[in-house]
Amino acid sequence: MRGAQGDLLRLVAAGQAESRAELARMSGLAASSVSLRVEELIGTGLLVEEGAGTSRGGRRPRRLRLSPSAGVLAVADLGAHHARLGLLDLSGTPLVVEERPCDIALGPEATMDWIAASFEDLLLRHGPPGVPLRGVGTGIPGPVDPATGRVVAPSRMPGWNNFPVAERLGSHFDLPVLVENDANLMAAGEARSWPGRETLMVLKAGSGIGCGVIVNGALHRGRGAAGDISHVRVRSDSSVTCSCGHLDCLEAYASGAALMAVLGEQGIAVERPGDIVALVEDGVPEATALVRNAGRLIGEVLTVLVNFLNPDAIVVGGGLSSAEPLISAIRAAVYERCLPLATRDLEIAASRSGPDAALLGAGALLLDAVLA
Repeated sequence: MRGAQGDLLRLVAAGQAESRAELARMSGLAASSVSLRVEELIGTGLLVEEGAGTSRGGRRPRRLRLSPSAGVLAVADLGAHHARLGLLDLSGTPLVVEERPCDIALGPEATMDWIAASFEDLLLRHGPPGVPLRGVGTGIPGPVDPATGRVVAPSRMPGWNNFPVAERLGSHFDLPVLVENDANLMAAGEARSWPGRETLMVLKAGSGIGCGVIVNGALHRGRGAAGDISHVRVRSDSSVTCSCGHLDCLEAYASGAALMAVLGEQGIAVERPGDIVALVEDGVPEATALVRNAGRLIGEVLTVLVNFLNPDAIVVGGGLSSAEPLISAIRAAVYERCLPLATRDLEIAASRSGPDAALLGAGALLLDAVLA
């Protein structure tokens, strides 16, 4: 039975309930118990009740929502050379989002201090007056131990291994702190855009490759490495050494960084995955061929996972996700190689949440920590 005040707030925040009656139905509590808890939450300023909600027969109920003045969350999605930062209200609605240059090669201490300073700057310039900061969170482009908030053996982040990211960020804020793998955050954010789809594989195709997994509506972390497909070995006519030190990993052939390196060798200068997409849209054959091959390799790896997990959808996000040849090649490989039963109702599509998916996921997961 779900009945704590935090559980009721989560139902409202996720848009699953907007009235006392819906809270009672979904929580299993008596209507009187729900009303008591709702009145307490309204009294603390976390909930407001106003207007008229959706009628299911009879008088239209008053609508519950999180109070705009209840607080804000500061979240970041850290990449290799840039970061997206934002302030969200407690319902997960972005108040402001900015993208800024950021180089993780400067090391974890400098990067975490920079993120903390950037949060302070956003609050100063865009924070609603009088509204408190309730929590901070960041996505990391590498494996994260969910129990400790430490980065674990990242292949493209020298100097970050075993660094206590949550502790360092928390030293700037006496608040709940969330540290999570970036692909996991993307999956958590994307899940709300796919109602009725309980099991998702959310691929992040950017400078690196990652995958977040939603099972029965909840993020599946394992022990911190669930969904890490970047170092699965793929077949190739030649051998390439991956950043992890092994040969022929998927990331060594199909990541944005790998494609940029090959294009550079061909005399085509690119600085970020979005530049590759622009080349594809301009019909540059070298870029199109590389992206199509990357999609085929990714699809072959996903084939095993689709047969094993049997998800409702594969969602493709990240800087390369708007390259149609990538998604088409993934579809072709998966539909060709998977069992018909596994693909009968499978949808493979680009992200519905767009570039802010990881920020939305950070907000959703951070809200759980705040309400706990």
